[in-house]
Amino acid sequence: MSEAVATQSDDRFQQMLSRISSKSFIEGLLLPAVGIFIFLLVWQFAANRIDTSLGQFPGPVEVWEQVENLGAEHTREREKEVAFYERQDTRNAKKLAKNPDADIKIRPYTGKPTFIDQIFTSLVTVAAGFLIANLIAIPLGIVCGLSAGMYKAMNPIIQIFKPVSPLAWLPLVTMVVSATYTAEDPMLEKAFLNSAITVALCCLWPTLINTTVGVASIDKDLVNVSRVMALSPMVHVRKIVIPAAIPMIFTGLRLSLATGWMVLIAAEMLAQNPGLGKFVWDEFQNGSSNSLGRIMVAVLAIGLIGFMLDRLMLTLQKRASWDKTAVLR
Repeated sequence: MSEAVATQSDDRFQQMLSRISSKSFIEGLLLPAVGIFIFLLVWQFAANRIDTSLGQFPGPVEVWEQVENLGAEHTREREKEVAFYERQDTRNAKKLAKNPDADIKIRPYTGKPTFIDQIFTSLVTVAAGFLIANLIAIPLGIVCGLSAGMYKAMNPIIQIFKPVSPLAWLPLVTMVVSATYTAEDPMLEKAFLNSAITVALCCLWPTLINTTVGVASIDKDLVNVSRVMALSPMVHVRKIVIPAAIPMIFTGLRLSLATGWMVLIAAEMLAQNPGLGKFVWDEFQNGSSNSLGRIMVAVLAIGLIGFMLDRLMLTLQKRASWDKTAVLR
């Protein structure tokens, strides 16, 4: 009798596992695949009915062809770079063979940046701007959350500058950087600083506001525990405030990173700084039959990179959060 009951229990357990795995498959793979398939059909249907001055709007097939073309261009450019340095090495070796004391100089490769190069340029720039913004926003948000007086003093400034467009910041940043960054051999390019500072000015506000709200809404019981234990201010912030405010801080970080990524593309396009924004503008100005397809590749790349950056922040939040059972979306 006991063996029969155990067998029935095992069967029910296996059925339950089967249902769970089927549900996970449907929710994790099948539904997203159906959504993407429907999107591609609608995209192709609409593209077939849109004619522009540069030709028909590109559908998924034409865009994929441009993905392959851009990849091939990147490969050719890297081959040219390798050949360029090999020629220099050969020439320098001959010079040294004739004169061991000859002055050898390695000239940097100055070929046109490829689409993939532009992606990496934009990622480095947004990372720099995001870091600058949050080195300011998180400490200031903690102070504003702990001190009602500080919050009242800062709130008007936050509300005034929060809605300012990057298109308004960029000319000011450009002029200030040009006037103050005058080194003869600068470590960083002015174009990089212009874009990074503009990103920082526009993406610090979500983190600042969410950090302030998260710190101000800490459970009073935790505050009372800190008082009973007579924790110093720094220990209170490190042991009580930051762990309790982590969810709100990371919400702000995710919003800030998404804002910074959008701002960067606009800034690069307007200022013609290296990056994906400049790639889009150059293709628009180029006006070739492939331009629309290449711009669409850039649009999809911008969206996919933004999605991956958000997933990265979500992963970091899971690692940093004290509540490992919390459902994060």
